[in-house]
Amino acid sequence: MSKKLIKQIPLISNCKEVIEIKKGFSSDEKYLIHMQDGNNKLLLQIFNLEELELKKAEYSILERMQDYQVTCSQPISIGEVGNRGYMITSYIEGKDAEVEISKYSEEEQFNIGIEAGKELRKMHQLTAPNHISSWYSRKIEKHRNYIDAYLECEVKVNDDHKIMNFIDENIQLMKHRPNLFQHDDFHLGNIIVNNKKFAGAIDFNRYDWGDPFHEFLKIGIFSRGISIPFSIGQIKGYFNNKELNEDFWRLYSLYLAMCVFSTVVWTLKTIPSDINEMLDKVYMYLEDHDYFSRLKPKWYK
Repeated sequence: MSKKLIKQIPLISNCKEVIEIKKGFSSDEKYLIHMQDGNNKLLLQIFNLEELELKKAEYSILERMQDYQVTCSQPISIGEVGNRGYMITSYIEGKDAEVEISKYSEEEQFNIGIEAGKELRKMHQLTAPNHISSWYSRKIEKHRNYIDAYLECEVKVNDDHKIMNFIDENIQLMKHRPNLFQHDDFHLGNIIVNNKKFAGAIDFNRYDWGDPFHEFLKIGIFSRGISIPFSIGQIKGYFNNKELNEDFWRLYSLYLAMCVFSTVVWTLKTIPSDINEMLDKVYMYLEDHDYFSRLKPKWYK
């Protein structure tokens, strides 16, 4: 991105250094901005102008997160520059937990999980706006569409009928579930750690509204494959170390089961070259649950 464009953004026009950040699937351009005083660092995102309204919605979510003292990026400025849109937030100092956490002791991993769970709990204080329809109506429609697309595609999961049967037996449990804020991509890849401690959650751009328990399926798909202590810690931190009843594990298993089909369809559509890697993850959590004949995963001890 040209220096000329940055010079047009008043807040950072006199910055000292600009470093591009290349990470994730987003089409946004991301830059670490070092300001003149040497201590202040900001995160700049540049995006297509047609995304501005979506970004403004994300910006307002970050503002609401400040109301609940969530440890995440603070929104600073949003607007247009040239023919692009931009958003500036505070920069969370640290490193990608997905890369770093395996270097830590099991106790340190567990403690980071505890803090992550507490932060997730704070996020779930935000209630969906009145115009958002019920979680059940939205989720069941999405699921039916994914099933239809899955049945049409060339990739199939072994014994998929067992998974479909489990879903059919439990799908009514989604009725009357709360309609709350969902980060919707809460896993180690979107957590920053610093000095072996939780430093903040990032990437709120996929946020949604619905059942807060749906957030935990990212543990089963991603986080447990990297750090089981973190995964256990996140659940215990969220529930303040309370014993979990079957209701939680049944919903958790339901959402993981539904995710089998959405994962196949989404991967084939978005990153088809990764299909084998994603299927490995699917078979990993199917094994964790013995194809959902058990609700609590084998790794949760």
